[in-house]
Amino acid sequence: HAVDPDAVGLGDFGRPEGFLDRQLRRWGKQLDASRNRELAGIDELHAALGRALPASPAPTVVHGDYRLDNVLLGPDDRIRAVLDWEMSTLGDPLTDLGLLVMYSSDLGLPRSPVSTTSGAPGHPSPAELIERYAARSGRDTSALSWYTAFAWFKLAVILEGIHYRYTLGQTVGAGFDRIGDLVPVFIEHGRTTLQEG
Repeated sequence: HAVDPDAVGLGDFGRPEGFLDRQLRRWGKQLDASRNRELAGIDELHAALGRALPASPAPTVVHGDYRLDNVLLGPDDRIRAVLDWEMSTLGDPLTDLGLLVMYSSDLGLPRSPVSTTSGAPGHPSPAELIERYAARSGRDTSALSWYTAFAWFKLAVILEGIHYRYTLGQTVGAGFDRIGDLVPVFIEHGRTTLQEG
């Protein structure tokens, strides 16, 4: 996020204007494409996110799936490489931070097929991540509850898609039979997070 896109030849890498609105619409369409059961609260969460859309800071290169699983650490526990750039574009950098915070939050579900880094030895808490990011970037993180709620929504949609494919017999393997049970948990975390903001 500290890299000037123009300075590295990425000035035309994406369309940052209207980025959050497009993201919200895209994930709403994804939800509609895999809608096969009643999901209490998901439409309300989607609508509430749309009503509370924050003003984006200056655009940066956005990873799109930034989490501990997509970085390589050196022996000194410093990040040496960031992997999985296929969702990257120019957009709102706080979407990356919101996703990282979401993945660093406690699901409250032992033995979940989707894990977070909550409580992992040495991993900063969500509050520490936000504080460090704000200090290093100088960006205003006061609206971060929206970005984190959006991350919960986005993952709920992804998990519902996996669940839908599982019900059709298109996704097999250990843990996929429990993915559907997680969707309401992600929806509730999203709603709670947005209300706390």
